[in-house]
Amino acid sequence: MSNKLFVELVSPERELWAGEGDMVIVKTVEGDLGVQPGHIPVLSLLAPGAVVRVMGGRENGEVRAAVHGGFISVADNRVSVLAEIAELAEEIDVSRAQTALDNVGTVTADDAEATARAARARSRLAAAGTGEPV
Repeated sequence: MSNKLFVELVSPERELWAGEGDMVIVKTVEGDLGVQPGHIPVLSLLAPGAVVRVMGGRENGEVRAAVHGGFISVADNRVSVLAEIAELAEEIDVSRAQTALDNVGTVTADDAEATARAARARSRLAAAGTGEPV
């Protein structure tokens, strides 16, 4: 059994990052998921406004990305995160994300569009390390 995972973060526009990692942490619609080498196969939908964390990626650092929509697939020590929209932490414009969150205003349960915009803004801020974890 390998002691590393091969991880790829992909959106329709591009491959954001691919490489080895020790663990992947992400929120799915079923709850938080932590994947280490040897994990059983999984296919799950990403939670709205999730943050993906690849521990041990980038020379034993951490890779973080805000992801919106899509799914995660785990099989044979390979983790594929296929997101509708995704941004690496270092690409996020924090002031723009904060402005987007501020402009959402009060979110009501019946306003799905505002809820989605707020979730995207919060995940961008969390991925960038300036917001609360989502």
